[in-house]
Amino acid sequence: MTTSPPPASEPATLPHRWSTAPFEPYAVEKMSPEQERVYLASQLQLMWWKFRRHKLAVISGVVILVMYTSIVICEFLAPYHYTTRDTDFIRAPPQRVHLFHEGTFLGPFVYPYTQRLNMENLKREYDVDTTRPQQIRFFCRGDGYYFWGLVPGNLHLFCPPEGGTLFLLGTDRLGRDMFSRILYGGRISLTIGLLGVMVSFVLGVIIGGIAGYYGGKVDLFVQRLIEIVQSLPHIPLWLALSAIMPASWSPLLVYFGITLILGLMDWTGLARAVRSKLLSLREEDYVVAAQLMGAKPARIIGLHLVPGFMSHLIAAATITVPKTILGETALSFLGLGLRPPITSWGVLLNEAQNINVVALYPWLLFPCVPVILIILAFNFLGDGLRDAADPYR
Repeated sequence: MTTSPPPASEPATLPHRWSTAPFEPYAVEKMSPEQERVYLASQLQLMWWKFRRHKLAVISGVVILVMYTSIVICEFLAPYHYTTRDTDFIRAPPQRVHLFHEGTFLGPFVYPYTQRLNMENLKREYDVDTTRPQQIRFFCRGDGYYFWGLVPGNLHLFCPPEGGTLFLLGTDRLGRDMFSRILYGGRISLTIGLLGVMVSFVLGVIIGGIAGYYGGKVDLFVQRLIEIVQSLPHIPLWLALSAIMPASWSPLLVYFGITLILGLMDWTGLARAVRSKLLSLREEDYVVAAQLMGAKPARIIGLHLVPGFMSHLIAAATITVPKTILGETALSFLGLGLRPPITSWGVLLNEAQNINVVALYPWLLFPCVPVILIILAFNFLGDGLRDAADPYR
């Protein structure tokens, strides 16, 4: 049975899902400038935007930057050379910086000390002479030095007054300025932290990467090696390795020896983390594709696997730096690390072992302050960098 078409006067009716209207492409919603800025941003820009929201990490980064900048130009910043002695002011207390004298603005100045010997306890006592303000000099000529041991110079950011003294953090048992010695000591302690973490970072990534990528017997051998190293007590081992270094070694060789010892003891934790991460990532499709294309294991580990968990590596590195600084400080504090004439924060704290000395001269503990600050700053910075580099956050 055939059906006739509808009359020409009556339009044909189509099902609801059909339309006689001409084809119209899907409407594309235009992105706002803020959305376009995010979608077109690079990975580094995204990391920087996320990092800026972590205020504590930003402040910590500024503190670390200031500290490392100060050790680069510590000769210029320190008012004295770290070996300069003033035997008239042995264990002198810190001098306060003032701006006003009897209601009159004079700029930065200090009041001089007058020394007297207490015959009852044979202790040197210092009285402040508030009648003679002595102005601090800026961009002046002072103690001579060799900038980084190479370029001679004597220009300082600020110097003691003419014929006066400027002991911002007091002096030690030999009359040396503590503030200047802390600045010089920071160069040794902070660079040991960086060099130590470089050694442990390289060993941890290489050994852990090999174990995680190959697995099997290689992984078994590396795991047993890590367990053996971790089972050794670190502090006695540090003491033993430091004690066997010849006393005839130059301070520079001792410095590099301590750095190598600290780096060789801290790679195991990072190696375990790298190994466990690579065991899960080596089965991914992009790794199999790289293997089929003939990529070598070193290229696959370095270019494809390691960047996948860079956030963890950044956090581990920022935690290892303060651990290395603490290790050097502990060894030098016990007298088995760096030795004079090298100056570090641990060497400075070595003078604060006697509780009686600390009770009488508490400013000898000032080297603890930068140690605490740098450790807290690195930990907060590591938290911020980990969150910023994590692609899942």
